[in-house]
Amino acid sequence: MPKIDESRPFIPVNIAVLTVSDTRTLETDRSGDTLVARIAEAGHKVADRQIIKDDIPAITEQAHAWIADKGVDVIIATGGTGLTGRDVTPEAFEALYTKSIPGFGELFRMLSYELIGTSTIQSRATGGLADTTLMFALPGSTGAVKDAWDKILVTQLDNRYRPCNFVEMMPRYGEK
Repeated sequence: MPKIDESRPFIPVNIAVLTVSDTRTLETDRSGDTLVARIAEAGHKVADRQIIKDDIPAITEQAHAWIADKGVDVIIATGGTGLTGRDVTPEAFEALYTKSIPGFGELFRMLSYELIGTSTIQSRATGGLADTTLMFALPGSTGAVKDAWDKILVTQLDNRYRPCNFVEMMPRYGEK
């Protein structure tokens, strides 16, 4: 389990939240609301929030805009990671990755297995790096969002957690 090192500074990051859904609106987007609340509670900044239909070109267009925006360090999507024909978030995100983070999806499913059993096999949660922007695609349920944030992302997006975290590596992501 990562341990907090209070001698290290907290470094807030700018996080864009993307809900991928054909049916949700800002009024009904509980998973997006959960992410926004947890991001703010942790001390980070919500750089932007959008709801996009389950459509690869639309998801890719929004992701490209955020990747190009130096005011966005991390993109977290909720929704579109299942197995139905309209679930295309992993395909959209993975096409943008310059480096995948396979351990993110693996760890998410391992933690999820403890809660929902074999149903976790239907999740295609994924993570990667697109240029210098971290990207994570989570299932659309509030439970999945809470699990991913509370058990993985809250520590990995906090410079104080040891032995290592994503934030301390951010200055090096663009190295050639």
